[in-house]
Amino acid sequence: MARDNTHALSFGLAVDDYERGRPSYPAAAVDWMLAQSSPNEPPSAADLVIVDVGAGTGKFTASFAERGLNVTAVEPDSAMRARFSARFPHVEALEGTGESLPLPDTSVDLVTFAQAWHWVDVEAASAEIARVLKPGGTLGLIWNIRDDSVEWVRQLGEIMGASAAEEYETLTPPVGASLERVAHADFFWDNPLSREQLLAMVTSRSYIIAMSEDKRRALLQQLEELLDEHPQLAGHDTYVMPYVTSVTLARALPVS
Repeated sequence: MARDNTHALSFGLAVDDYERGRPSYPAAAVDWMLAQSSPNEPPSAADLVIVDVGAGTGKFTASFAERGLNVTAVEPDSAMRARFSARFPHVEALEGTGESLPLPDTSVDLVTFAQAWHWVDVEAASAEIARVLKPGGTLGLIWNIRDDSVEWVRQLGEIMGASAAEEYETLTPPVGASLERVAHADFFWDNPLSREQLLAMVTSRSYIIAMSEDKRRALLQQLEELLDEHPQLAGHDTYVMPYVTSVTLARALPVS
């Protein structure tokens, strides 16, 4: 299933930090994806059948649910699914993975993976997505990436170390032989965080969840020092985190 199954299924151990610290997604990115994915002219997102895979606590699924769209969540971690269902009781949440979707053939217009594609077996997941997509259906791959052209954000990244997503190719993410990339766009935005939220953003990372207690304590001490001593951060109780949201769309190739 995942490239590192232990890390991929670790998020439920820190579900509170995940919910508290992880960012949402900019409306402009979601609007662009929906417009690109609509089967109708003029575009009508209300007609789309959407499945968000690796939904977690619903950070990205919320972008559809709050618009009243027809969305189903797929999430392998039971603790994350439970938190999702508490937050979105009217949205169906199914157990499954990118490589094994509990969905009928040719039943979905838009399949999305937000912060999740880097965990899958690309060929197996691509074949499964091609199976469930309707003709002309779309796969959306989405990542929020911190903009480390800002000096304090770069220092934060040096303290945290690289995540699986940050080591992944998000500009031209790989897809399997059954899919073809068709469009890409980047969206720049700012996410204000309290100190508690910023710390939770760090401790919700899979590789930090998996750290020993001593290593995690040392990392958090370095982070506290950055917040207390950096001239752009010292004395502040809110921190504006710059992000670029990278969105790539792909479609299934015709079966020959």
